[in-house]
Amino acid sequence: MKTPAAIMYNLLGEEEGEQGFALAHQLIGRALNVPGASVHWYNKPEIRKQRKMGHITIVGPSMVNVENKLKSLLSKEDKIADGQSQATPLVGIIMGSDSDLPIMKEAAKVLDIFGVPYEVRIVSAHRTPELMNVYAKSAHKRGIQVIIAGAGGAAHLPGMVASETPLPVVAVPIRGSQLGGLDSVLSMLQMPRGIPTAIVGINNAENAALLAVRTLAILYPDMQARMIQYQQDMTDDVLRKGDKLMDLGWEGYLDSR
Repeated sequence: MKTPAAIMYNLLGEEEGEQGFALAHQLIGRALNVPGASVHWYNKPEIRKQRKMGHITIVGPSMVNVENKLKSLLSKEDKIADGQSQATPLVGIIMGSDSDLPIMKEAAKVLDIFGVPYEVRIVSAHRTPELMNVYAKSAHKRGIQVIIAGAGGAAHLPGMVASETPLPVVAVPIRGSQLGGLDSVLSMLQMPRGIPTAIVGINNAENAALLAVRTLAILYPDMQARMIQYQQDMTDDVLRKGDKLMDLGWEGYLDSR
């Protein structure tokens, strides 16, 4: 691939042990928010000061552009990009391709309703396996508490992410051009023992987000209160429709819609 400008930044150990890994993953987390940046983590088992643990490549239309991106990355200031709410994200919404976005955006809409901060990323298990690995391993260190992963076809993304993270992963099977999405369902459902994923219905990203909210509600009482109100609102809506049907009759009801 040819690009007008590129720059590589080495990921060197700042400290030893767990503190060193934590600092490295903080930088990786910021890199994941920089357009044109890709992370290459070498999976070395030990970290020492000044030991090269990986590198970050940044591409762009000019050297000025990529240098500014690098400065932004190293400034340690929180930069908010499109597809991410302003508070520290609690939910990561990931998908294998931008073609999945029309489905996965419904999860973002639900999280907006509940006021849950989130991030949205394209992370392909097949085309960007290194990025997927880095994302999965760093998510919990960046404050993410639930991952919603959507994919179609072979749909390996949720399971592969679940194998690399201690976080709960909610899988959304995406309906493709073949088999009506059943292939995605089976890929996500038939996980080996020890690598669990929760799975919702085909294209049902809305339910994935609701499950994420219920998971977070265990720790956040305000979210539990919002979920209780959400359920009550659904009940009230059905009761109103029932009363309207009784008042108008079925023909009048359909004409009024």
